Amino acid sequence: MFILKISSSISQIARLRSPKFRQTGSNCTLSFWYYNYGQSVGAAELQLLVDGLKQPTVLWRTYYNEGNQWLKAVIQLGRLPHPFQFSLDKISLGFYEGVSAIDDIRFENCALPPPALSCEGPNHFWCRDTKACIDSLLVCDLVDDCGDGSDEDSCNPDLQCNFENGLCNWEQDVEDDFDWIRIQGPTPTVNTGPLKDHTTGTARGHYLYLESSEPRQFQDKAVLLSPLFNPSGNGNCVFRFHYHMFGKEVYKLSVNQRTMSNTKGWLLWYKFGNQENRWIRQTLFISSSKPFQILVKGTIGDGFTGDIGLDDMSFLGCTLYDGAQHSSGSFFKGNLPTISTTTSGTSVPPTLPMNNCTEKEFVCRASGRCIQMIQKCDFRPDCSDKSDESACVMEVCDFEDKGLCGWHQPALEQMSGNYSIHITNIFKWQLGRGANLYPKEEQHCPLTDHTTCTEEGWYLFADSSNGEFGHTADIATPVISLTGPRCKIVFWNHMSGSTIGSLEVLCKSSNRTAKLWTQSGSQGPQWNRAEVFLGIRSNFQVIFRAKRGVSYMGDIAVDDITFEDCSPLLISDKPCTSEEFMCANKYCIPKNNLCDFVNDCSDNSDENPSI
Repeated sequence: MFILKISSSISQIARLRSPKFRQTGSNCTLSFWYYNYGQSVGAAELQLLVDGLKQPTVLWRTYYNEGNQWLKAVIQLGRLPHPFQFSLDKISLGFYEGVSAIDDIRFENCALPPPALSCEGPNHFWCRDTKACIDSLLVCDLVDDCGDGSDEDSCNPDLQCNFENGLCNWEQDVEDDFDWIRIQGPTPTVNTGPLKDHTTGTARGHYLYLESSEPRQFQDKAVLLSPLFNPSGNGNCVFRFHYHMFGKEVYKLSVNQRTMSNTKGWLLWYKFGNQENRWIRQTLFISSSKPFQILVKGTIGDGFTGDIGLDDMSFLGCTLYDGAQHSSGSFFKGNLPTISTTTSGTSVPPTLPMNNCTEKEFVCRASGRCIQMIQKCDFRPDCSDKSDESACVMEVCDFEDKGLCGWHQPALEQMSGNYSIHITNIFKWQLGRGANLYPKEEQHCPLTDHTTCTEEGWYLFADSSNGEFGHTADIATPVISLTGPRCKIVFWNHMSGSTIGSLEVLCKSSNRTAKLWTQSGSQGPQWNRAEVFLGIRSNFQVIFRAKRGVSYMGDIAVDDITFEDCSPLLISDKPCTSEEFMCANKYCIPKNNLCDFVNDCSDNSDENPSI
């Protein structure tokens, strides 16, 4: 269909109307291809007309000449329970010079879910009237996924908010830079923010948004605080929300969890940059052994097209804090300590079992048995409870449980005085994954990890958007007491980007640091395997050192770090076999290992020139 102008009167409207539709399912989208070309081609807009609503809802707009090309528009309709139709309006203000056209209109995922014969299992919900079988995570999320409303019946109103009547039991933080604003319809700035809310899908519904125009400045923050919740125990507490991040200068939305007042808490999730003109659903699983609170934080980008929207926030399987189980009742008092000290590795009980160990011996936590200090952190558990290997580097680390496996950053600990506070803007190692990357960051940071080969998998990377040229970031193991003759460290590294610096593997013992391996410059957009021989060493640390290049386009990442064959040799009571060689210190080693330039015996007797 294209527009033919037939008269020269000043203001003319061309209107194309759709048939009337009865309703849509919650995942419904409409797409079409449009053409808007010419010197004075003017604007066009698609409106949603819902029965019973006087005010039309604008779903899409084009303002001006878009060039001699067909472009695709994708519009999120979502759940519309009432009859509706569309109107595509073209307004000519006097002079019209150009061509406006539309083609290939397509509806996708617009039907309600089909009825099912059965709906088994705890992860499913069977709709009352429509008999559809839906995921139980869709229950009580403020969206009628069933089509009969049964998945939203008998829900606790204190655990959900669609912002139609205010903030419910959410609150604005008083310690941030500005506040979220409740609004209907489009945000005041064009080409940023939502045009409609998520709950009703029309301009009548309300949602929250961040206004990024002046006087707001880059990195100003607005924080929304949830009510307080009881400990969630086994992690069956789920937080669902819908966010809208549309605009060239959209910056960041993040969700934190905290168990103490006046702290930032820890990061659960974040998203950077323009995510197109659509509402996106996010589900977060929360576990906590203490009462907790959720913080939703929006951060302003460096321009006015950076509005961010929030709507339909709900909790499932969580209970509101009642204060009764916690006799102190002082969960969220400002006078609580706001910084907690942490030790690297695992937590240790304050008291040791009865023992006769000397200061130069290690006490096994469970039994009180004494072992030599050289047996602590040697990749071989000598205590029955493995406590001698508990505060050490782990033999295999893939970062999937979001821990550092005993690796630590000495420089950060000096700066923060061993307090777990957040240090920003310095060149350091941190955990990352493809799903959280800033747009265009995937050109110099891995989009997938090496372990799972997905965007959800975690890896360790030195973020070069912080720091300056030549800065270094070290991450080190705790002291390793002793290793065996065949010990090596195997890891995968990703060094892709136009300004990659270098990655080094160092060995530090007492005050001496030796470089074992180094690689500089871009190695291509893939994970590469590296192997570094350690051999027999005692009382040393392994350090990964990243050196920053000239610019931010040089992130260095590592994943799947493994210490192979690192446990020290054992002297056995049995005599060596005919296939083995007896070292001067009574170790037995395979005869194949003689005269191979490797000190397999640890006393070098297998490399004696007289053999």
